[in-house]
Amino acid sequence: MTNLTFTMIKPDAVENSHIGAILNKINSSGFEFKAMKLTKLSREEAEKFYEIHSERPFFNDLVKYMSSGPIVAAILKKENAVNDFRKLIGSTNPAEAEEGTIRKMFATSISANAIHGSDSDANAKIEGGFFFQNHEIF
Repeated sequence: MTNLTFTMIKPDAVENSHIGAILNKINSSGFEFKAMKLTKLSREEAEKFYEIHSERPFFNDLVKYMSSGPIVAAILKKENAVNDFRKLIGSTNPAEAEEGTIRKMFATSISANAIHGSDSDANAKIEGGFFFQNHEIF
């Protein structure tokens, strides 16, 4: 287990001007920012990032959504980072997310759910490396 995880503030939350509030929520929950950037995924980059879902029926909509506007990608550090961050962001469905979680506060639907968080240490390394190839963070 590492003490690092990857997150991405999604296009809906960026468009709705929630970057500052989400970053503040992450920071006040004890996470340290190790790397961060504002960027926009091309369709091809979104396809590559989400290729694990390429056979799923929602793949094309996901790629279209994730390439629709800017995102904020970040590497976070905290003891038990992956599990603690998954608790902080809440359920994929904001209607089912616990009060005080990022998705409960800022997501508008299952598909426009404001934020991504890696689901394992291995995926955190892969996903973080996708955006921060030139950093030896992990």
